[in-house]
Amino acid sequence: MRSPLLLPLDLLRGFLIGMAELVPGVSGGTVALVTGVYDQLIDSASHVLSAVRRLVTGPDRWRAAAAEVRRTDWLLIVPVLVGMGAALLSVAGVMEAFVTERPEHARGLFLGLVAVSIAVPLRMLPRAPSDRPGWHDPAAFLLATVAAFLLVGLASGREVDDPALPLVFGAAAIAICALVVPGVSGSFFLLAVGLYAPTLRAVHERELTYLAVFAAGMLVGLASFVQVLHWLLHTHRRTTLLAMAGLMLGSLRALWPWQTDADEKGPGALVAPYDPWAGPVLLAVAGGLVVLLLIVVEQRRGHPARDPAVRR
Repeated sequence: MRSPLLLPLDLLRGFLIGMAELVPGVSGGTVALVTGVYDQLIDSASHVLSAVRRLVTGPDRWRAAAAEVRRTDWLLIVPVLVGMGAALLSVAGVMEAFVTERPEHARGLFLGLVAVSIAVPLRMLPRAPSDRPGWHDPAAFLLATVAAFLLVGLASGREVDDPALPLVFGAAAIAICALVVPGVSGSFFLLAVGLYAPTLRAVHERELTYLAVFAAGMLVGLASFVQVLHWLLHTHRRTTLLAMAGLMLGSLRALWPWQTDADEKGPGALVAPYDPWAGPVLLAVAGGLVVLLLIVVEQRRGHPARDPAVRR
């Protein structure tokens, strides 16, 4: 049972995850990994979805669903969700302004955060089975890296005026999948399909119809994807963590501070540093140091860096 004394810390974790999801190129799953609650959140979400499925399909609906509910870590899920909601409602406008008005500084900060965060899934790797081919691990890492790098470059960033609600629903279902995968940014996907600015405006201006459709899409996407990710983490943990690290590395393409024509309209070509350069560099260093501090704190709290189980 999780201690209630961790409630303020879990609220902060949720707030940081929510803030990360507002920034194109940054994944809330990355923040969950860094703050040490990723596995617990995926497991608890899987239990909730299993409870709903048992309630609908049976057998022994109520008892089976109640058993899954009892296995859910509500003392973690509830404060994290509250913290995420508080971030989305309170800082959406601020984050949009920071990302669009000071893009080099914003990307510099999150470049440092994500770059150092790559160490987190690598530290969690279980031992490789003795019969595992030597090429398997680097192949999983490199394929994920290349895929993320290429996908980031596809973002058009053309804002959709008055988006159709079915488009909002579908985009939300895909974006929420990105939320739970470190290195894959839900906000960046919304930017790619032209719904980033409209969604932030809807949050900031409380457009209830838009938000209700978006929330419905998120629920459908989450229900479809979390069980798959839960299975991957428990049956192919090493490969899944290596792929996550590769996705995080490839996503740095979106966070290089100096890009041509790179603003709220999407990523541009990568170029050498230009003015301003000192601010982005200092913020990148600061972001990296924050992640290092979080890693040290988690290690001293006794969380093992590696899963002792041998998984693929």
